[in-house]
Amino acid sequence: MMFYCIINDSKGLMKMKTNVLRLLDYQHIYYETKEYDYDENDLSGKHIMEQVDLKPEEIYKTLVLHSGNDYLVCCIPVMEEIDLKKLAKASGHKSVEMIRQKDLLPLTGYIRGGCSPIGMKKKFPTYFQEDILLLDKVAVSAGKRGIQVILNPKNLIAYVNGQCVDVIRKE
Repeated sequence: MMFYCIINDSKGLMKMKTNVLRLLDYQHIYYETKEYDYDENDLSGKHIMEQVDLKPEEIYKTLVLHSGNDYLVCCIPVMEEIDLKKLAKASGHKSVEMIRQKDLLPLTGYIRGGCSPIGMKKKFPTYFQEDILLLDKVAVSAGKRGIQVILNPKNLIAYVNGQCVDVIRKE
């Protein structure tokens, strides 16, 4: 279950703070947020990219996969596709596949379009496309549709104890 707390911003407006942001605050990890209008019928990375002032390679989507009863998380740029064979090899599995959408909330505490590698119900092995190390900042979901958290990639990787590997499909 996702929890939110209400905070006041500098203008006295009431805003919601997600569990992701509270966890980062607790660890004293600097971040910024970008809000955007989400469309229930278009949860694509392209839709987010068009609304936030970031390059496509700076916005990462969070994918949850499994190999039998082993679950893992993979974060890749929003406009890229995952190469399941590369991820399987990097994670030491014969094969991996995406979990069913209906299993996402019970497993992670997040819904599609609001899934973050930070603050899942349980810690899972987490893999990042290795190009993330070339960036000064990266955006991932803040745990709710309509808000991205932007932080230093090395801080993100360290927080989730992630590994950087090549997992995107190359044409």
